[in-house]
Amino acid sequence: MSATVGIASPQHLDQVLQSSRFVVVNFYSTTNSSSTQIAPIYERLSQALSRPGAATFAKVNVDTQKDIPAAYSVTELPTFIIFRGGKVADKITGADPARLQAVVKKLAADVENIGSSEGGGSAESWRGADLPRGYGDITSQIEVQRTELLNFDSSTGGVRVLFEASQPSALSGGETISTKDWVESDTDEQLLLFLPFQSMLKLHTLQITSCPPVDDEDAPKRPRTIKLFTNKPHNLGFDEAEDMSATQTIELSEKDWNALGTANIPLRYVKFQNINSLVMFVVDGDGDSNSEKVRLDRLRLIGEAGEKREMGKLEKIGDEPGE
Repeated sequence: MSATVGIASPQHLDQVLQSSRFVVVNFYSTTNSSSTQIAPIYERLSQALSRPGAATFAKVNVDTQKDIPAAYSVTELPTFIIFRGGKVADKITGADPARLQAVVKKLAADVENIGSSEGGGSAESWRGADLPRGYGDITSQIEVQRTELLNFDSSTGGVRVLFEASQPSALSGGETISTKDWVESDTDEQLLLFLPFQSMLKLHTLQITSCPPVDDEDAPKRPRTIKLFTNKPHNLGFDEAEDMSATQTIELSEKDWNALGTANIPLRYVKFQNINSLVMFVVDGDGDSNSEKVRLDRLRLIGEAGEKREMGKLEKIGDEPGE
């Protein structure tokens, strides 16, 4: 699954800029040979360096999004613009892999500096509940490009929105059809989420935010029963998750959700030491709604992160034959 965000509108770009400290945007055209040539290199950089709330890689098709390239004076393809804190920090024109790699490697160092605070999480990431004393937000340890979410309604947000650093739009009064920064289940109330990690984690708490509309008899429900499985090499099937003994089973009720729609779920810490992946199975929903759907807005992992694994062959990207 690609880690690169395809920008669908100027408003979508604004949302991405607000939700991530660093954003790299590739302005391209499918009919431009230079854009096509450098696209695989950009995709590999995106997969290696994307971090929720810290670094986001995006792309704008100039053939379908005319207003965005005009706003940033893009006249040559491809053009790469690096944003820091929502403002333009650097601009690269043309298919120049060496310069793109040099700028992005500097960006990678800045991202790692952010990740070193609060046990590897982003200090500025929105959370719906306080951190337990002595622990940090380690959501940035999720290897986003390898996550998998099963049985979600594709008309709502994809799996990446669960880890966005921004406050859910439902809490800021900005929820619209075009925003959809949440996930809903599709054919029934169940969801299966696979989360691989960049390092071994000691997981202390899950913070799950669910903000379905109130006073709507057809609104999706909040999760009720959740089963957690640790150290799985890939996602489970629904029948498998139903039958398998879970590392921990959680039963939520209305009293567990705070005013921000967040359930602060303590885990059996001894069972969540040294884990490299987590499967979260939402079994059913809670509430009087007529809907057979469950909604998730945000997910935060709280605990301690071990040593990060090496960035791999990032330094060699662009050095292969033909690049």
